Amino acid sequence: MSEQALLQPIKAADPTKAREFLEKARLAHERYLISQQNNDLQKAIEYYIDAVKYDPSMPEAYYRLAALMWEQGQISIDTAIEQCKTAISLAPQNVNAHLYTGFFMKLAQDFKSAEEEFKSAIKVGKLKSARPRLILSQSILQKINSKNANASDYFGFLYYFLTGSLMLAWDKASMKMFCKNISDDFSVFSYNLVGKFLEKFKMYPTAENLYKKAATETNHGEIFYNRIGDIALKNEEFDFSVECYRKVLEANPLNREVLIKLATVLQTYFPDNSDEAIDCYERLLEFNIDVPQIYYELGHLYLKKEDKINSISAFKLALELDCDNPFYNNSLAYAYAKAELYDDAIEHYQKAIALNPDAEWTSIVCQALGSIYAEAKGNIEAAISTYQSGIILDPNNYDIIISLGDVYMASYDLDNAIRTYCDAITLNPDDYRGYSKAGIALWEKDYVEEALVSFHKAIDLNPDNAFAQNNLGIVYLDGLNDCEEALEYFENAIELNPNYTIAYFNAGRASQEMGFINDAANYYQMAIDLNKITNELEEDDIQTRLHRLFDI
Repeated sequence: MSEQALLQPIKAADPTKAREFLEKARLAHERYLISQQNNDLQKAIEYYIDAVKYDPSMPEAYYRLAALMWEQGQISIDTAIEQCKTAISLAPQNVNAHLYTGFFMKLAQDFKSAEEEFKSAIKVGKLKSARPRLILSQSILQKINSKNANASDYFGFLYYFLTGSLMLAWDKASMKMFCKNISDDFSVFSYNLVGKFLEKFKMYPTAENLYKKAATETNHGEIFYNRIGDIALKNEEFDFSVECYRKVLEANPLNREVLIKLATVLQTYFPDNSDEAIDCYERLLEFNIDVPQIYYELGHLYLKKEDKINSISAFKLALELDCDNPFYNNSLAYAYAKAELYDDAIEHYQKAIALNPDAEWTSIVCQALGSIYAEAKGNIEAAISTYQSGIILDPNNYDIIISLGDVYMASYDLDNAIRTYCDAITLNPDDYRGYSKAGIALWEKDYVEEALVSFHKAIDLNPDNAFAQNNLGIVYLDGLNDCEEALEYFENAIELNPNYTIAYFNAGRASQEMGFINDAANYYQMAIDLNKITNELEEDDIQTRLHRLFDI
């Protein structure tokens, strides 16, 4: 049977037959509770459905059928709640309808709604409300055990427990069942109380051992493995934390709080385990809470997997539910850019910028949009305008200033490039990139001495920058004709990056100028071999230089 079973067309109303099927269902239900035979469970479900078909106004069939079908996994908890609400709509004065509805709401960890239903049952039952009162007190105690409670929760528990206990004297069967349940809950409460005390004083190993014992003795592993997982997370034992959260979900797959924790830990500390994190978020969608945020997280997980289509789809679903969210627009734009759908990316980047939730963040978005204009669309003017807007939003955004300088450099506007790189150096004099890039612009402008100073400063700040080492060598070789000094920097660049084709070529040029024919030949040959992979140079030019080494 499926969730659609209750929605099939009903037969002609026949209250007599409906009562017959209801009685058969009750008997099968009782046999199942005693013997736990699946055959009895199936019969009970079938009889309840038949009872509903013959009399759709019979409330008992709805909530009992919902309980059985949910237990078998045939319907979701949301569907079970809806069926119980149907029973309430048919019989607002039915105590059990309210109790069953509250039961399922409590399972979904919607304690507030559950308590409202239990209070409705108390209101309907009046003086005969011992069972609803005790169930409500038990629900409050479970909330206290699983969440941080306040004073009103403790007062509410005591009030409903004491008043329910007084009224229980007229219901011995309920008293026996309740005593068993409340005993178990008090045991959980005691372990929790001691465990939280140990945690407060950072006695984590002792608390962990106590929770492990509690998980075994109370059969409430869901609560205590959750606590152990939290301790492991505090101690940065991420593997153990994940293991504990998985155990919680084995006991209760509907524990939304732990699903969120597990998804977050996996997403943050186990980037290679995207599939399990995605599964957690997809299960969270069933709760229909914070849906846009869940789609947003799913989109990022799909991006990690290079699944461009699903990432775009997830971000679009988030935007459908919250169209004016700048972060969702930004992420969708990024996903479009990854898929090389640049026009769509531009549209959503522009919308994110227009929404402008924060100047610094929006400046970063301007940088992303500017790079698309510059690199993908070749629209230099739009790129410059966008970068300038980002700088106005955040004058301290070093990266966007560098990007603006790169655009000027690409369009060979050397004066503006030098000016912009100097702005970056003024903003952050300890970052080598500004000096390295300014050195290139200065060199192109034939400001040899200034370029020399700029490259030296870049290397002082970052000696491992092979790019600056090679460029400084070029200045010495082609600007100052100091071949020996130049060769030293080319060799430094090669040592830092053994696959640096241009550095080998330049080292060959310097060696050739110094008359080191064999060294020059070796450098040129290495440049030829690497260039077959990198394609950075014209191979004919290198071959010509190599052959000329041995010309008479």
